[in-house]
Amino acid sequence: MTAADGAMTTLARLEATIRERRSADPSASYVARLSAAGRAKIAQKVGEEAVETVIAALSDDRAATTSEAADLLFHLTVLLADMDLSLDDVMAELDRREGTSGLAEKAARTEE
Repeated sequence: MTAADGAMTTLARLEATIRERRSADPSASYVARLSAAGRAKIAQKVGEEAVETVIAALSDDRAATTSEAADLLFHLTVLLADMDLSLDDVMAELDRREGTSGLAEKAARTEE
């Protein structure tokens, strides 16, 4: 198994766990509590974790960056589940962009 395969297996397990726990008792599950709080709260948590990841990276703190990036991926996956989107949807978008210059792809988005 490659590192990429392992990462995808980990993310698939995370996604399945999040989808399973969304309907759990909010007093027993952070995912359920966050989901019950609504999309705005979930999105706020994604933003907070993104900022914390940036701060850790700018501090050149590899351990903190790794930890914050994990928190960011977790909360992003909760947000995707709330929107009935999946990591496969995100992967399909990345696949669609493959082979396209990042500058060209960005320019195409600003024209829409």
